[in-house]
Amino acid sequence: MGEYLRRLGYSLQANSKTKEGGQHIDRDAQFHYINDQATRFLAAREPVVSVDTKKKELVGNFKNNGREWRAQGQPEHVNVHDFIDPKLARAVPYGVFDITNNVGWVSVGTDHDTASFAVHAIRRWWKTMGKKRHPDATRLMISADGGGSNGYRVRLWKIELQKLANELKLPITVCHLPPGTSKWNKIEHRLFSFISINWRGKPLRSYRTIVQLIAATTTDAGLKVRAELDENKYPKGVKVSDAQLAAVDLSPHAFHGDWNYTISPNPKASRQHR
Repeated sequence: MGEYLRRLGYSLQANSKTKEGGQHIDRDAQFHYINDQATRFLAAREPVVSVDTKKKELVGNFKNNGREWRAQGQPEHVNVHDFIDPKLARAVPYGVFDITNNVGWVSVGTDHDTASFAVHAIRRWWKTMGKKRHPDATRLMISADGGGSNGYRVRLWKIELQKLANELKLPITVCHLPPGTSKWNKIEHRLFSFISINWRGKPLRSYRTIVQLIAATTTDAGLKVRAELDENKYPKGVKVSDAQLAAVDLSPHAFHGDWNYTISPNPKASRQHR
């Protein structure tokens, strides 16, 4: 049968990921809106960051895709099967890419990828890197995917951003990428892709190894990255009431207020959610 199909011009082929599904009617308009917002922030010397969770990684003596230079006949020896080590489980890298300065921050989580984890990563970036590089900032813009732990429908994301705005005493503008377009997020091709290149072919045997490999990522364009482990617990399924959500000082923008909004500092709301 195989020989007969080959004569007819057929061959064995894997699936090709080219279909993105239905496109939202306002997809292009949202990309233009995000770009316009970012341009205005940058022109005013205000910080703009792109955020996302990188693919979760198995931690242990497992095969990592790609190849690296080694002495001939001396490959890295790894486990035959990818059975998860319950003591290590998976690493959850959440990144913050500072578009102005071409620098990245990655919090490597050891628990769940939740909105609390995502916002805490942004908090750690600001305290460790952002505040020093943007000492005169009066506002912050975040570009994020439409789904995941920082999705526009995630109530806890907005609650946690309110706490962050209160702490930073800065209004935070969030612009979400339209559904199904996560690969166009700047952090994907300006930070995450280079991390993947840097550790290709290297087994991610420990959290320390992962943090070190991320922090060692550089590019000819001057990219610098800092990474730290986050061993805090972030329980899943945290419920946010209508009253808590209503207390968030959120101002939807005129265009697609569900995707674009600004959360302003509100000390009163912060006290209610402690």
